[in-house]
Amino acid sequence: MTMRTLPRRLALAVIVAIIVAVVSVKLNAFRDYQIAEIAMYVTAVAALTVLTGFSGQISLGHGAFMAVGAYATALVMLHLNWPFYAALVVAAAVTAAAGAVVGLAAARLRGPYLAGATLMFGVAITAVAPAFPGVFGGDQGLNVTFTTPGFVGANFPLTRWQAWVSSVVALVVLVLLANLQYSRIGRNWRAVRDDDVAAELDGINVAAARIRAFVVSATCAGIAGALLAIVTGLVAPGAFTLTLSIALLTAAVIGGLGSLPGALWGSLLIVLVPVYVTDVATSHGLSSSVGANIPIVAYGVVLILVMLVFPQGIQGGLRWVFTTFFGTDLKSRTWREAPAPHVTPSADEEAASQHQKEGTS
Repeated sequence: MTMRTLPRRLALAVIVAIIVAVVSVKLNAFRDYQIAEIAMYVTAVAALTVLTGFSGQISLGHGAFMAVGAYATALVMLHLNWPFYAALVVAAAVTAAAGAVVGLAAARLRGPYLAGATLMFGVAITAVAPAFPGVFGGDQGLNVTFTTPGFVGANFPLTRWQAWVSSVVALVVLVLLANLQYSRIGRNWRAVRDDDVAAELDGINVAAARIRAFVVSATCAGIAGALLAIVTGLVAPGAFTLTLSIALLTAAVIGGLGSLPGALWGSLLIVLVPVYVTDVATSHGLSSSVGANIPIVAYGVVLILVMLVFPQGIQGGLRWVFTTFFGTDLKSRTWREAPAPHVTPSADEEAASQHQKEGTS
């Protein structure tokens, strides 16, 4: 099934990439920067979708994996002068190893114990950079230089190139995760998520499935951290606080856990809501201290409204709307209440059926 649907997913990714490229040309530098931010968050939220939505494991420290990927990218580009695509591979490998270590420790943990372990990991990672300022730059962080290549022209805007690179990386990650979701590995994850005891009785190695989910999720988060490094141009501990991890989990829940398209809706809220709310607060003459807290309130209000109206998130709400009003399911793409076709049995089938009836009598 995955190999048959892969060309369709690749075609959809190419269409989206073309749309992003055309739209970014018509937008200003700030909007291009927002596109790059959205692509980065889509990759990070998709990582949580794999871990929490597919395999049922809770993580409150996924910002730490982003920090690992971002610092790996910065160190490779600063000290080895490697290009970004090579640094991206290094960041993915390093965070995959970190995910394996955390997955081994968390394979036997459940519920709040797992959440507490990942939370402790997230807090511990942010304390590493200040402890080794000579390597990680301390509280000031590391500067990352990312420039446009020569083949796009000397006057090509950097923000547009950042948007293009980030969008392509995010689309590649989504295609790979979508293909993985419907593979045997993805089916094992869903079985473990629904009932780990039944999955184990069915022959699934539950611990290995959970560790594998941590590795894949950490790799995606590390790639998102690498994108953050080139988009912001700075890798500092202040960018990877507990607030980031909670924001990622909130975006995954709002968009729809277990749904990769939901990562897009949640990322749009993370990037666009604070800017819009801050602009509204400024236009109404509110102080900067009050305006800084309004986005947090907006997150809470949006989360409550989405959970009340669409308990399965925005993507689940869209699926319900399409199923209710158009008679088709976005997930299965099959018409509801379709009558079963009447098939006339062949002569061989009739003979076999008659023979079976005579044998039973």
